[in-house]
Amino acid sequence: MSDEREREKNLEAILRSANYRVAYKDVDFLAGTELRPVRMQLELLKPELAFQDHDIRSTIVVFGSTRIPEPAVAEVHLERARARLADTPDDPRRKRAVARAERIVSKCRYYEIARQFARLVSSSCQADGKCDYVVITGGGPGIMEAANRGAYDVGAKSIGLNIRLPHEQQPNPFISPELCFQFHYFAMRKFHFILRAKALVVFPGGFGTIDELFDALTLRQTGRMQHIPIIIFGREYWQRVIDFEHLADEGTIDDENLDLFRYAETAEEAWEMIRRFHHH
Repeated sequence: MSDEREREKNLEAILRSANYRVAYKDVDFLAGTELRPVRMQLELLKPELAFQDHDIRSTIVVFGSTRIPEPAVAEVHLERARARLADTPDDPRRKRAVARAERIVSKCRYYEIARQFARLVSSSCQADGKCDYVVITGGGPGIMEAANRGAYDVGAKSIGLNIRLPHEQQPNPFISPELCFQFHYFAMRKFHFILRAKALVVFPGGFGTIDELFDALTLRQTGRMQHIPIIIFGREYWQRVIDFEHLADEGTIDDENLDLFRYAETAEEAWEMIRRFHHH
């Protein structure tokens, strides 16, 4: 009986062993450093198959700050900042908070423009079950939410490519549920932004938006991606953030590289640029 009990214990240990798990169900195994190439392949393949299933033939990418909310929300944040400053009028940090909140309020028109742009594109291109020029965003709040929301307004599909961050980021509630994906690798996420893109539309933003803009500009400059219009909303904002002309004057980019992008201020203007570029 002693030997039988030992065999039973050993069998239980075998069945509990991580190495006995089927490989594709072994999350600990899949999370290992050596499996990084496999994980990257899965992040490439999973959205690709979904896009094929839903016949997503082309997209328009919308980038912009997560910190530019709809105007009513921005006004609430500003009032709260002013109320805190009123308690301690000489606090420099609270003065700075009010000034920053006022700047955000001044940019909230871009939330409405992004929403209007996505409505315009989606209502024009998703008729009769077609899935051309589908709006695709990073899936987060702010400008991304506005673009997904514009498609949602007209009952159209839109895509969200969310990214896992140290601080939790939830997808906005306006993405088509079957077209919302979570990524671990920025590189795979960027690949899916560009793969089917017919245009890149960039609103005011910070490090992430700048990174995505320059990634696309570099690919266009070097001829490593399809020819698409890159449209930047907010000339005044971007010309203070990035002096493109100075790069050309210094000889670090060609004068012709300044033609890789155009500025726009209205949704209609941007959509007309895209239509003209693709001869629609």
